[in-house]
This record gives sequence, structure tokens and C-alpha cells, in this order.
Amino acid sequence: MRGGVDNVRAGRWIRRPAARSSRRGARYVGVTIVGVLAAAGLAACGTSSAATGPVTLNFYMFNDPSGAIQQAANNCGAQSHGRYTINYNVLPTSADQQRLQMARRLAAGDSSLDILGLDVTWEAEFAQAGWIRPWTGAFKQQAIAGTLKGPLNTAIWHGQLVAVPANSNTQLLWYRSDLVKTPPKTWAQMISDAEQLAKQGKPHLIQIQGAQYEGTVVWFNTLTVSAGGSILNPASTAAQLGPPAVKALSIMKQLATSAGADPSLPVQTEGPNQLAMEAGTSAFELNYPFVYPAMKVDNPKLFKVFKWAPYPSVYPGKPARVTIGGIDYAISSTSQHPQLAFQAALCLRNAQNQLNAAVKGGLPPTLASVYNNPKMQSAYPFRHLILQQVNNGAVRPKTPLYQVVSVQISHLVSPPASIVPQTTVQSLRTQINNALQGKGLTP
Repeated sequence: MRGGVDNVRAGRWIRRPAARSSRRGARYVGVTIVGVLAAAGLAACGTSSAATGPVTLNFYMFNDPSGAIQQAANNCGAQSHGRYTINYNVLPTSADQQRLQMARRLAAGDSSLDILGLDVTWEAEFAQAGWIRPWTGAFKQQAIAGTLKGPLNTAIWHGQLVAVPANSNTQLLWYRSDLVKTPPKTWAQMISDAEQLAKQGKPHLIQIQGAQYEGTVVWFNTLTVSAGGSILNPASTAAQLGPPAVKALSIMKQLATSAGADPSLPVQTEGPNQLAMEAGTSAFELNYPFVYPAMKVDNPKLFKVFKWAPYPSVYPGKPARVTIGGIDYAISSTSQHPQLAFQAALCLRNAQNQLNAAVKGGLPPTLASVYNNPKMQSAYPFRHLILQQVNNGAVRPKTPLYQVVSVQISHLVSPPASIVPQTTVQSLRTQINNALQGKGLTP
């Protein structure tokens, strides 16, 4: 079966039929009593007391068709020696709806939520609202031990650890070794290589996400951070941008107006990128590791020359800092069993369960030790590159208003061919600052 992908914000990739609509940035929606009541009816609730049996901890997470997450929940319940069982509640497919369901119920004080699988861009919002508990003491030390610094950074808000990283993800440069003997190290080299291939009448397109959605925000953030900058200032109170953002926009514009640009760039997302590479018209692809097993199944002949390399850098000799995705586990502030919930969350993301999720579910680990496990070799022959990029990964702007900021960015940087670097960066500064200050229309 040919496959697409879903949920770019978290960086998790589930094989699905290719015909699908791409998701855009989430809209920031207020809580309503009607919405709370409607959402509350969807959940499996209830806990047990010590007198009647193990406590039931409700764990909310995206759907995992591989079965790895359910297996982890079962394992942890069995290993708790009768203290708890974990009820895996499957959230809606859409990340926007996942966030909305949990936010509404937490805002209503629903005590049936215990462990929450949060997209790495939601921690600031949930922590600022008081919906999740900070990790302190022994639980914090266990959460930090052996965790890669990139994913750990996603779980920190205002200096506090507010979640524990469960999985991550990063994009690599995928290329055809029959067309390119030495993979390019910079964006300038890659665009030049594509143009030379075009002159020779060979496959030459560069596949990357250019549609007006979260994937293009990831591209812009990666280039800005790789150029030494940041979208927001350290306090997350205003746009920073500056020359690094201008450089990032210049690269996006350069690609979009070069011979290497796919004609469909303005509407391209990860799934179509994958399919275009498999069709044989492209030389390069910037995408997540799901494309590797997909190519092996979909085009075995092309798979033989389908290779990987580090994400291209902005400046020679300065490695790229690639925007990472993933899921962090947080403990609800309304949980009636927080101590058990902390213990269970640590179990759910332990080394064995992360290994299983990586091999069966395609979710790169956040614990460094897992990358050295021999079982990772066949599933992730590029595991050391993932480890390197995830550990040094860039995170997206940290703000409780990320949903709004993301929408504003995606509207201004897509289509990439319409970018005018100096003008666009000024518009970005204005719109981001307005969003952070609550001015104008809230997407």
C-alpha cells in the first residue's frame, strides 16, 4: 500500500492512504460549557480505590495502529504489582482536535484525566493554564536521566520541567546516489546540484514542504535557528527574527524560484513529497524517516540508490539545527492519583517501551541508550544521524499562543515563491507581535 503521513506538528508518521487533506495550524479556541460536556462524554472515566483493586489511570494519546503504545500500557500495569492499570484512551486523528478535547476537559476540572500525550508545542499553553503538574524531586531526576537535550528542551517552560519526553523526530536529507555521488552539505550546494542535473535532463527536483500549514513553519524555523537566530526572543514576549530570519526566507525563495523546485511546492506536504520521490522525478527530499521503509516497499529498485545524509546547513561548516517533533507525557493537575501517574508515565517511556515504539511504531527514542540497542539496526540504519540531530535539535517557538503564531507564520511564508525576504520579515514581526499581544483576529 502506498502511504502518506499525518500530524507534522508532533513529527509522528503513520502510514495511511495517500489521498488526504493536509492539516493546517490549529485555531485557538475558547472553552465552552457545551464543548466541555460534549467532550466529557467521549472519555473512558473512572478509577478504583485500593479496597476494590488497582487504581485505573487514564492515559490520553493519539491512535497508534502498531500496538506499541497499548503494549506499553499493558506492560506497565503488569509491572506495577497491583498498584495501577493504565486505560489507553485514543484521541481523535487530528492534532487540533486532540488538543481541543484535552483543553476543554482540563479547563472544566475533569478529574478523570491522569497522563496526557502532549504534542511538543502544547507544553507552554498547558503549563501556563495550570493544567499540568511540574516534575520535581525524584520524578524529575528520573525523567532527566539519560534523556537527550533536544527533546528535554521541549518539556521545559519558564525553567520548570513540565513533562517527560516520550518520543521525537527529525528530518534528514534523502538523495539518489545514482544521480549524486556526494550529498550536498549546504542549501546552496543542493540547489546548485539540482540545477546541474536539470541541465543534463536528469531527475533533479528537491522535495520539501511548501504548503500553508505547520510543515512550512518547521522549514522556516529550522533555517532561522540554523542561521543562528530565533523566531521569538528568549522571554517569548516578542518576535526576534532579524538577519537570520532574512537568510532563512532568502533560501526558501531561492529554492522556490530555482530549477529544483517542484511545480507543486506551494501545496506540497510530507506525503506528496514521499510519493514524488518514489515516482523517480526527484534527486533530493527533506523528510522524516518514514520515507525509508516506504521506499523499500513501494519502489524496491529505487530503494537500492535511496540514501541519507545530514540535513543541509545554512552556512558551510555550521551543522543545521533541525526542528524536532514528538510527544511528551504530562500529568494532569486534576488527577486524583498524581504520584501513581508520575510513576506510570516514567514506565511508559522507559527504554524497553521506547525501543518497542521505535521498531514497531517508527517513533524515534528520546533516551540516548536506546540508540545503541542492536535491535535498532535494521529499523534505523541511520540511527546515529537521528541521534545527533535530535540531540542538537531546534524547538519551535515556546509560547502559550503557539497555535496563533504558527498560523501567522504559515500564511506569510507560503507560497515560498512569493516571499520578499526583507518585506516578509517585517510582516512576520508585526503579525507575530500582534498575536502575542492578543491584537486583531485570532486564528
